Amino acid sequence: MISLKSALAKPFAKRVYKSIQKWANNPIETQEKVFQDLIATATKTVFGQDHDFVSINNHADFVKRVPVRDYEGLKSYVERMVAGEPDILWEGKPIYFAKTSGTTSGSKYIPITKASMPTHVEAARNAILMYIKETGNAKFVNGKMIFLQGSPILKEQNGIQLGRLSGIVAHYVPKYLQKNRLPSWETNCIDDWETKVDAIVEETLPENMTVISGIPSWVQMYFEKLITKTGKPVGEVFKNFNLFIFGGVNYEPYRAKFEKLIGRKVDSIELYPASEGFFAFQDKQNEKGMLLQLNSGIFYEFIKADEFFTENSERITIKDVVIGVNYVMLISTNAGLWAYNIGDTVQFTSTKPYRVIVSGRIKHFISAFGEHVIGKEVEQAMQDAISGTNIQVSEFTVAPQINPNEGLPYHEWFVEFENEPDNLSELAKKIDESLQKQNTYYFDLIQGNVLQTLKITPVKKGGFQAYMKSIGKLGGQNKLPRLANDRKIVDQFPQTS
Repeated sequence: MISLKSALAKPFAKRVYKSIQKWANNPIETQEKVFQDLIATATKTVFGQDHDFVSINNHADFVKRVPVRDYEGLKSYVERMVAGEPDILWEGKPIYFAKTSGTTSGSKYIPITKASMPTHVEAARNAILMYIKETGNAKFVNGKMIFLQGSPILKEQNGIQLGRLSGIVAHYVPKYLQKNRLPSWETNCIDDWETKVDAIVEETLPENMTVISGIPSWVQMYFEKLITKTGKPVGEVFKNFNLFIFGGVNYEPYRAKFEKLIGRKVDSIELYPASEGFFAFQDKQNEKGMLLQLNSGIFYEFIKADEFFTENSERITIKDVVIGVNYVMLISTNAGLWAYNIGDTVQFTSTKPYRVIVSGRIKHFISAFGEHVIGKEVEQAMQDAISGTNIQVSEFTVAPQINPNEGLPYHEWFVEFENEPDNLSELAKKIDESLQKQNTYYFDLIQGNVLQTLKITPVKKGGFQAYMKSIGKLGGQNKLPRLANDRKIVDQFPQTS
């Protein structure tokens, strides 16, 4: 029997699909309108006056007047907003600050405004509706859905609410989903991540779970606890679970492990949310990349990643991007961020419509020897090497070894295996070959005997979680960098064998 809820979901999905097609098929005009609206609205703000917004008519004017900034560059403006001053980066005051733990700046306060908040909620909703439109599958809306996220408890400062983005968004769950949603408010408010996951296991076990959502590394923890408790794979515990929604990290390195934990394949939807904006979501099951949200109050600019740290690097708009090039993504938003570098690098997989994958972080790369290796390349290399084998990897990160005890320098891969292979050097060779194929700089360094083949250092089971716990970043939206240009992270590992 078809329930009323799933019957209504299909026509709603069709309507949303049509409205998305309108702007996706007119990308340049859509972005131009967003740009003009942003400039017009912020002309009288402190930032708008400081940067002569009144005389900005086009992108070239904007580039001349507004330099690229990261959080540090905007901090003086944000501090005035946190102190309660209105009309600083955007008209009026923000309604929230998403508080994030920055790796370089300490705590960051990212403004969320009355104009920007709905775009976070709509994009998450639309991702699910686009899935329903494509697959015709709407049965899952009748079951229970779990969203592993931060605490929804917010603090107030000068009349503005502060909290983690996932906790803020928890206040905006549509009424028609509230009865389906887990965990309970009380469980969601538990601060300690391990205690919280234990409580979520108890709460969800008796329920008809159909959708599970969260960052893969933390969902994995939840799955493992379910299996320990029941002795069954997740797919047997939740027979109607058929949709996994994730964001924050590339799912591919986890896919084989997840299919083993679940006991079968399930559909997945990838999201690209951040405190600064909801940038993209997967709109097709069989297309690579996520649909860039061009109609969400965000104006995008791009700089080629390999030119980013050079003087006078060119800032381009979507009309000039090329498929497969690694770009640093800049955003200007209706939350008051201007030519803002969020730190991510993206590559376009399509320009009709505009779809992206997240290729890494501009600060997370290895170029200790001039190799310019990025996150996407190490993930692809690992995938290539274990494909077709029974090797399963729980987590990994990569660092340069510049001063080895003997021999040439190399890349050191710290890998936590679910089942460690008999021959680590054979696996290292396969990973290395894939990396050489993808990255010509790395190829030249290996062939020119500047570097030796990478080496794998196994990490004991639970070692990565122990590390995250030791730095107070277990759970929530926290992610381990896939690679670094130094050894600051790997030197802190408490459990390497």
